[in-house]
Amino acid sequence: MSLLRYIKLGDVLTLVFASAGVVVLTLTFWNGALADKVVIRSGGKIFREVSLSQDQEIAVTGPLGVSIIVIQKRKVRIASDPSPRQYCVRQGWLQQAGEVALCLPNQISVELVGSKKQYDSLSY
Repeated sequence: MSLLRYIKLGDVLTLVFASAGVVVLTLTFWNGALADKVVIRSGGKIFREVSLSQDQEIAVTGPLGVSIIVIQKRKVRIASDPSPRQYCVRQGWLQQAGEVALCLPNQISVELVGSKKQYDSLSY
C-alpha cells in the first residue's frame, strides 16, 4: 500500500509555499548588515573610529603591550596581541555590523558598526 495516494495537490502546495517562506525569511533576517566603520576601544574608552574603506594597520597599546589591528577589503581582525591565550586573534575576520573581538587581558576591543544596529538575545 502506497502512502503517496493520500497526498493531494493542496498538501504539495502547502509544503512548497512553507519551504519558500522559510527560505525568504532566512535570507532576509539571518544575514547581518554590512559594516561601515570599526570602533576600537582601549581600556574601555574609544581609541579610534575608522572607516573600513581604506586598508590599514593600527597599533593599539594596552596594559600588556601592543595589539595590531588589520583592516583589509572591508574586513577587520586583530592580527597580533600579547594576551596569553590569543582568543581575539583566533576570532578571525569580522565583516558584519555587530561583530566584536575582545582581548580582555590587554583591554582592547574591536566592534564593527553599520547603518543598522544589530541586536541579539542579550539586548532584550
